[in-house]
Amino acid sequence: MSKNPLINALCAAVYIAAVVSFIFYGVPEHSPAFNTILGPMLMLSLFVLSAAVMGYLFVLQPVQLYFEGKRAEGVRLFLQTVGCFAAVTLVILLLGLLLPLPPTDF
Repeated sequence: MSKNPLINALCAAVYIAAVVSFIFYGVPEHSPAFNTILGPMLMLSLFVLSAAVMGYLFVLQPVQLYFEGKRAEGVRLFLQTVGCFAAVTLVILLLGLLLPLPPTDF
C-alpha cells in the first residue's frame, strides 16, 4: 500500500474498526439470517475478505520491494508495519483495560 509502516498499520486498524462497527451496530442481535446457512457463509466470506485486505496492507509493498532487488528494505518495511500494528493493538488493549465499562441492562 504505502512505504510508511505507520500508515499501513493505521489503515488496517481503520478497516478492523469499520468491520467491527458494522457487526456491532449494523446487524440485529438475533438476525434470522444467522440461523441459516447464510450466517456461516457470511462469516467465512468476511474472513477471506479480511485476509485479502490485510495481505494488501501488510505484504504488497514489501513483496514489490523484495522482487525489485531491495530485499532488506522490503523485509524492514514488513517488520516495521507489523511492529506499528502491534503498537496500535497495544493501545487499543490498554484503552479497553483502562476505560470504565458501560452499564448493562442485565
